[in-house]
Amino acid sequence: MTPQSTFMILAPIREGRVEALRALLGTMNSSYGQADPRNELVPFGRFDGLHVARFVILEALTAGDIEAYGLPPYPWQPALAFLGDCDGDADAFLMNLADGAGPGLGRIFSYCEGFSGSQIYLLQYMKDHGVRHHANYVNWIGRSVRQVREEALLHKVLSEHLSKILDEVGPENTRSLRQRLLSHVEMEKHAGRITLSPPEATPLNWRVGNLLHKIGVPLLLLLVSPMLLILSPYLAWRLRTLERSDPKIVIRPSREHIRRLSVQEDRTVTNHFNVLGDVKPGMFRLVTLRFLLLLLDYAARHVYRRGFLTRVKTIHFARWVLLDNNRRLYFASNYDGSLESYMDDFINKVAWGLNLVFSNGVGYPTTRWLIKEGAEREQEFKYTLRRHQLPSEVWYKAYPDISAYDLSRNSRIRQGVEVRQSSDAEIQEWLGLI
Repeated sequence: MTPQSTFMILAPIREGRVEALRALLGTMNSSYGQADPRNELVPFGRFDGLHVARFVILEALTAGDIEAYGLPPYPWQPALAFLGDCDGDADAFLMNLADGAGPGLGRIFSYCEGFSGSQIYLLQYMKDHGVRHHANYVNWIGRSVRQVREEALLHKVLSEHLSKILDEVGPENTRSLRQRLLSHVEMEKHAGRITLSPPEATPLNWRVGNLLHKIGVPLLLLLVSPMLLILSPYLAWRLRTLERSDPKIVIRPSREHIRRLSVQEDRTVTNHFNVLGDVKPGMFRLVTLRFLLLLLDYAARHVYRRGFLTRVKTIHFARWVLLDNNRRLYFASNYDGSLESYMDDFINKVAWGLNLVFSNGVGYPTTRWLIKEGAEREQEFKYTLRRHQLPSEVWYKAYPDISAYDLSRNSRIRQGVEVRQSSDAEIQEWLGLI
């Protein structure tokens, strides 16, 4: 299995250079926010292990909301975020990226503070400005870009051949249909037109690290549980006190802001999402948020690792990152369908999960006991999300027309090729996927 890694580079933009940088990044696109895989600056399509990537200019559009707590807005210098998800080791990928797209990346980072323009120091610059996530979600850990493309081609070949032989063989002759399809696959493989590569060995360091994480987090929780039990009355009282006193901020996003965002949306089956906002002031909120992000990361890594996050199956990749000395939270995701359906999915299925994390952010709808209400206040929730949302200047996906459902279906089709079904019902089910 080839596990996935993430990278994020965050660099402050030189004063007065934001719009010039935005214009340069725009030259990488074939349409609104959609990267041309062969663009001259960073030709993403050349890097086989890259699933998704984006450039985002992080601006604190809602920084003034903190004034509702009697605090001045935190200073924030617009910064360029370059982030992505790749197969294998992120450091090795960045090294390949620096080798294969060094001049273009150098031009981009020349608009950022601290970069001299020398290609010699490009890789070190990216490492020095690397930011680690606090929680991360991968739709299917171990599904590589190569596997995605091979299985998509397999589905295409089988679908085309099935349509040719269906009338000849008859839809009721399921075993004959399967045998004809499997024979066709073997002929296509022999001719070199399709490939079904076996999974690579899982790196030992990843297996060891994953096992230590799987065991270590529960052990840590077990160690602190007596203290949490003793403090629980105070923690419950403190939580409700803060929830009752949180100022209510309900501001409708401007039409211009909505237009700037919506022009990028629904260009393919998958959309991209960026949110940046302030964490509510006080140590209680910060500790609560960090603790919940720890649990979220654990669940995404060891529980929700095969195609779904709780009951939501449309997310490809997502991450949560604390920035600015833990005063701000950045969330980025890649999801199928429209933003409206994405928000409704969460509201209807896992509103409590949204509340756990995002209720610790300034402007989030009022919650009760951390999990109740909040996102259930639908209009307030959607206003909040839109106001904190930022467009991606450049967004790339290696397989733009393939949804998370398609990925799951294609893997099941391949499984049916490699592991023969025993009953007619199983064969019929497999044929139905094609």
